[in-house]
Amino acid sequence: MSDIQRIDAGPRLSEALIYDGRIYTSGFVAEEKAGGSIFDQTADVLNQLDAMLARAGSDKSRILKANIWLADISTFDEMNRAWEAWVIPNFGPVRATVEAKLADPSYGVEIMIEAALIKR
Repeated sequence: MSDIQRIDAGPRLSEALIYDGRIYTSGFVAEEKAGGSIFDQTADVLNQLDAMLARAGSDKSRILKANIWLADISTFDEMNRAWEAWVIPNFGPVRATVEAKLADPSYGVEIMIEAALIKR
């Protein structure tokens, strides 16, 4: 399995992995803004994803797919305001957003992405 590159692998999961020209991330939740507004939590998560994409050799223009979980679907518009301020117009990935109970009550949003690497 040497063709799979794991990023920040731990005993339970890897933060991300690279395989066959793509990066797959685990679900990211707010670190600095946990418990804050959904807008702030979403912006926090998106900043983390930007950093992970750069580390792996990609960027947000290369995101193919995003899965978003909201603890409360009534915060959908607030999450979308942060998402729309971040995503490159006309480069949005396919995306699904659902309501789900998240691992900790301070988390209001969790995002997982799949992106193509930048060809070198």
